[in-house]
Formats: sequence, structure tokens, C-alpha cells
Amino acid sequence: MRISARAQRIEPFYVMEMAKSASAIAREAAHSDMPMIYLNIGEPDFTAPPLVQEAAERAIRDGKTQYTQATGMDALRERISGWYAQRFGLDVPARRIVVTAGASAALQLVSLALLEAGDEVLMPDPSYPCNRQFVAMADARAVLLPSGPAERFQLSAAQVEQAWGAHTRGVLLASPSNPTGTSIHPGELRHIHEVVQGRGGVTLIDEIYLGLSHEATYGQSALALDDQIISINSFSKYFNMTGWRLGWLVLPEALVPVVEQIAQHLFICPSTVSQHAALACFEAESLAEYERRRAEFKARRDWFVPQLERIGLPVPVMPDGAFYAWADCTAACNKLFAGRSEYNSGMGQANRDQPPGSWEFAFELMKRAHLAVTPGRDFGHADTSRYVRFSTANSMVQLKAAVARLEALLT
Repeated sequence: MRISARAQRIEPFYVMEMAKSASAIAREAAHSDMPMIYLNIGEPDFTAPPLVQEAAERAIRDGKTQYTQATGMDALRERISGWYAQRFGLDVPARRIVVTAGASAALQLVSLALLEAGDEVLMPDPSYPCNRQFVAMADARAVLLPSGPAERFQLSAAQVEQAWGAHTRGVLLASPSNPTGTSIHPGELRHIHEVVQGRGGVTLIDEIYLGLSHEATYGQSALALDDQIISINSFSKYFNMTGWRLGWLVLPEALVPVVEQIAQHLFICPSTVSQHAALACFEAESLAEYERRRAEFKARRDWFVPQLERIGLPVPVMPDGAFYAWADCTAACNKLFAGRSEYNSGMGQANRDQPPGSWEFAFELMKRAHLAVTPGRDFGHADTSRYVRFSTANSMVQLKAAVARLEALLT
């Protein structure tokens, strides 16, 4: 069977290799005194709060399960608009909001609406791997620009200006970011957008972790800058509805009918039950619960990151949002593999060609500490072999157990 060139251009999602190995080791360890701890998954350990679950049950019971319009229920678009006003003091009209089948569908729709074959989109390296694959699926190309600790692992306006070329269509940013949990400074974001606008490009920003911002300097939506910015958001992270597959776009008004037409063909509409459930996210009781959970995520960060530093896994930039710690494992690798002329690469073979990095380190943690983390390999190419991503979207009990295992292994 002939496979399309487009499909063949899509890079492997290496973290799935880790997940398969973690599952296999977990089965072996299921009855041991050291079951697998999962700090590799970017998914809140909290589920949808009671009012949201009740709203879903009620929608099913009342038969509210048929198609909605492709842009989503008007009532939900209004609720999202109200959230922007309440939380951020922004006037985002409901007519500019398109509800989607998760942030993934939002990124696919906007990529198909805006990108031509051969276009280039500037992105930071490291960044979430699926974002660049959405660009590739539109026959465009993600151009990854190395972004280190000095830039908070984010793009700068100077980088964007220097890298802009004849085929550049725009930028795709994420603030806060996966894998680093860092945000773009508001002033720098303004400068980036000015550069993009000055060249007739588009500014796309993934804000799915925006509700989980922890610092006063950050936590404001890029929509405050300009109504030409395109924001991608989701009910998965702050609203704890990962498997419900519901997200949204905020678009310039002229782009809404374009995206709507594509969505009609590709998705018909987002899940109707999920939309009815999401209405309850914006009730006062639910919002209070989300804020309590946000405080819990911050408390986990505040405890966990210093512990990593203490045992030789420094985090160069303190995450200001989301639930990740992007830790440099160079010294830990040197200690773990000291004196070993060969090691397992995680693919079942010995590797002598290059020194061990985060990929090998992650497999070693799974094997010897029953601890699953995510190596940097998926997130880019610029020095990512030095880093592992820890997810703190897990209970404090599990985080403390993970630190104890790391300490026993590394100190």
C-alpha cells in the first residue's frame, strides 16, 4: 500500500515508546513493594468537578446528545466570553470564539485555514511536538529556533526578526509552555507580535495552560494585545477535562466563517455532551474548586523543584505555570552511568556511539527506580538530550515517593 508523503513526514512520537516500556515494567512491578510512579503524563490527576459531571449526566438523561453547530453551542461560547471578562478583564465577543474537539482540533483547523504548502512557521526549541506536526499536516514546515534558559526557553523578538524569511507565515508560541512551564514575558510578547504584524504574518499562541499561571508577572492572555492574535485554548488542563476532548479558538472575526466551513467537513461539531458539561465549568462553585486545585499545583511545584535541585537535577528556569519541571540531567547521567562502557538505549541494544543523555536516563529510571519521566527527545533538537520533563500533575504523596527513589539512586 502506498503511504502518502505527508504521512511519512510526520515524526515519531517518541514518548509513546516510553509509555509502552513503562507499562511493561509496571506490569512486572505490580505486586512488588515499588509500583511504577508516573511523572511522564501531562494530565491533571483531578477529574471534572461534581457540577460538570452532573451536567453531563443530565444532558444524556434529557437526550441532549444531537449535533450542535460546528462553532459550538452559543451558550458555551457566551460562557467562555464571560470567563475572559471575569478572569482577565478582556472583552472577547462570543462571535469570535469557535468551540473545537480539543485544542488538537483547534490547531488543525487554524493550520489548514492559514497555511499553504511551503509556508514556514517559527517555533521555539523546545516546544510541544504535536504543534509542529499540525503545521506539517498542512504541508507547511515548522522552523525550530533554539531557545535556552536565557530566553526562558521561549522565542524573542530579535530571534523572530532575524529568522524571518521569504516563506515565513508567522509564529506559533505557547505560554505557559509544555515542556518547560515557562511563559513569555508580556513585554517580549508584545515585541514579537509587532515584528510579526510588521511583516504581514500571523501570531498563533497556545494558551491551554493559561489558567494554571502561578506568578503575577504572567497569567495574562495574549488577546489583550490585539484582536488579530489567534489563541488556542482547552478544557483539558485548568478545567480538568482531558478525555472529554473539548477546546476552543479565539479568532479575528473575518476568520470565523473560514474555520467554521472547514470544521463542518472535518468534525461536524464538538461533542455535544462535553459542551453541555462544560457549561458547568463556569459556575461559581466549579470556579472556586478550580482555583483550589490551581493552588495545589503551585504547592507541588514549590516543593518539588527545590527537591530536584537538591539531588542534582537543576531546573534552570523556575516554571511559572502549568505542571512541569524541565530539569537538566547532565550531572545525574554522569553519575548514573559512570564507569559503564555501554548501556541500554531503551531500544534493546547497547549504545557506544555517544554519551548517555536524557533518553537513556529515563529508561534507567524506569528500570531501576520504577519512575516514569519524559526525556527531551520529543521536544526538539537544541540541547534537548540534556533535559527530562517531570510532570507534577500527581499527588504530593507520589511526588515525595518519587523524590525518595531519585535520592536513593543518585546520592
